[in-house]
Amino acid sequence: MLKSGFLGKRLLIVAALAAATAATLPAEAKTKITMMHQGTADWVQTYKQVAAEFEAANPDYEVELIYAPHDSYNEKLGAAITAKQLPDIIELDAPFLANYAWSKYVVPISPYIDPAILADMTASNVAQGTYPIDNKLYAIGLADSSIVLYGNRKYLEQIGARIPTGVDDAWTREELEAVMAKLAKVDGVKWPLDLFRGYGIKSEWVTYAFSTVLQSMGCDLIDRKTWKATGTLDSEPCVKATKMLQDWAKAGMVVPQSAGTNQFYAAGNPAALAMGGHWFYAEAQKTMGDNIVVMPLPKFGDKAVSPNGTWIWAITSAAKNPEAAGKFLSYFLASKTLRDQARSQSAYPGLKSFAASSPLYAPGGAMAVAFDQADKTAVARPPHPAYPTITVAFMEAMDTIFNGGDPKKALNKAARKIDEEIEDNAGYPPFGTK
Repeated sequence: MLKSGFLGKRLLIVAALAAATAATLPAEAKTKITMMHQGTADWVQTYKQVAAEFEAANPDYEVELIYAPHDSYNEKLGAAITAKQLPDIIELDAPFLANYAWSKYVVPISPYIDPAILADMTASNVAQGTYPIDNKLYAIGLADSSIVLYGNRKYLEQIGARIPTGVDDAWTREELEAVMAKLAKVDGVKWPLDLFRGYGIKSEWVTYAFSTVLQSMGCDLIDRKTWKATGTLDSEPCVKATKMLQDWAKAGMVVPQSAGTNQFYAAGNPAALAMGGHWFYAEAQKTMGDNIVVMPLPKFGDKAVSPNGTWIWAITSAAKNPEAAGKFLSYFLASKTLRDQARSQSAYPGLKSFAASSPLYAPGGAMAVAFDQADKTAVARPPHPAYPTITVAFMEAMDTIFNGGDPKKALNKAARKIDEEIEDNAGYPPFGTK
């Protein structure tokens, strides 16, 4: 029989050996998820908070956030692709989806997202994340987007302007120009209309906003059946549409690029109208209160047209564990922290449950007209792999036109650039083969 003291010493030795062995073994690795994104400082902080909350609820997971500035995001993402360093999840601007799907940089996302989230998507959210060739969902977002016409109630009432309440009674081009002419004579109004040229010539805003003017007036960036730009982008209706914008600029009716990104709710309210994104409402309302009026985009031509599509999330083909990426994205989209931030920025709902908690967009809400447009007038930017070239070519053309260049020549040059890009890629089959 062993003495108890000897047994105690044996147990201490065994425990010490076990502890030493455990110390030399690697800790069980966590599942790592990488996500690349853009955004302003408040959004960046929100993403960090959501990632931390996810890690706390799922201690076996680790989320690495990779930030790239908004204006250089697509360039940074392109560099990651070239270096074969794509993260698991990427944020992408909806009109670029076709390019990423055609290039096989992203994968169909539905198998990895919580079915409850998928069922919660609005029709416009599904549309902005769907690749038209195979009709599969490749990306998803909490929000969508739109542009409305903001007005300063004080100025509009001073000239006795009719204030539209919905898409069906939107101003015509003639009404808009008549209102602008009257506003130009009102004390305090330096410019009747802000088109946000201050965003810059390389901003997607140029195509997002001004292509709707072309579409309203009977043309487009490219023919969506033949996928040819020549004969469409440089057609007479497009020339007339861009000449109209140029004439406004020449006449001093719109805020120049040099004046920055906001003259509507800036001190003194020097711009009386603003053709601005849904996100613009939150900041404008803080300073203008009930003096801000939200109206539908005008009918520049025979029909009203509004844009859609925003920054959405996709899982890349480089993801080694797409299930883990989908788990985080599902948590992310359902996060109260994310939704509270989005609501504070007047985000345009892309999930039905988010819409239900966003009274701003409900019937009678200040931004209800944006939802009205989404249902009746929204037109997506061309869902084609050549979209990166389409948008750059159009941006360059609009810069030339706003600076006094010949609209026909500028649009013809843009159309040729687009067609050459498509021809250089053999038409991006299967696009243009049906």
